[in-house]
Amino acid sequence: MARAGTHTTTTASPPPLPGPPPLTQGWHDAVFVHWRVDPERVAPLLPAHTRPDVLDGAAHVGLVAFRVPSTTGAGAVPLGGFHEVNVRVYSVDGQGRQGVVFLSMDADAAHSVLAARLLTGLPYMWSDVSLRTAPNGVRAGAVRRRVPGRGVGGHWRVAVDGPVTEPTPLERFLTARWGLHTAHLGATRWIRVTHEPWALYRARLLDYRGDLLEAAGLSVGDSRPVSVLWSPGVTAGVRPTLAAVR
Repeated sequence: MARAGTHTTTTASPPPLPGPPPLTQGWHDAVFVHWRVDPERVAPLLPAHTRPDVLDGAAHVGLVAFRVPSTTGAGAVPLGGFHEVNVRVYSVDGQGRQGVVFLSMDADAAHSVLAARLLTGLPYMWSDVSLRTAPNGVRAGAVRRRVPGRGVGGHWRVAVDGPVTEPTPLERFLTARWGLHTAHLGATRWIRVTHEPWALYRARLLDYRGDLLEAAGLSVGDSRPVSVLWSPGVTAGVRPTLAAVR
């Protein structure tokens, strides 16, 4: 079992990739909702050789939704787009690399779900996902998994307020993440991610109902989120590595 770790400083910009990324995606109209959780509850959910990344003694679980209008492979091959909703926590490995661990990833494109699961081991699931913007600017979303008898899903509404001119340490900790850890082919793998810093706006959670967090292994009960953010989005480059994390 991984042990709770201590926070290391999150850098505002990513380290450069060694050459062009083999995969690029647009991550647009992104909603970030985060709750504080005990690191000891997060540790059993992480891949081997990683531990919870904490800030001020706390771990965090996030519900994050965004549109992927396009995916491009090898710099030129169009691979389509989709809508995604994921439940995530935050990790650090023995080399000090801070990352994301996805507990669930719901997407509405079956081919993308299958390819991602086979190539990376990421926990993508084919789901019905709806993301929309109301005339008053409220961002609303809903997800329902296409698994007979499971019924896992949720829906939410977020009101967007003003722009963030200087992110707080918590806002940077939750969004400036330049890689992810995933269990694949019998080992923990590190996948590098690069993009420009998120243009962030503070927001308010108007409503959330569902069991997405519980299905992922973490319940926050009736607690209020400690951070709600929105961003118009970024263009991200992704570079997997075959080396195992040890």
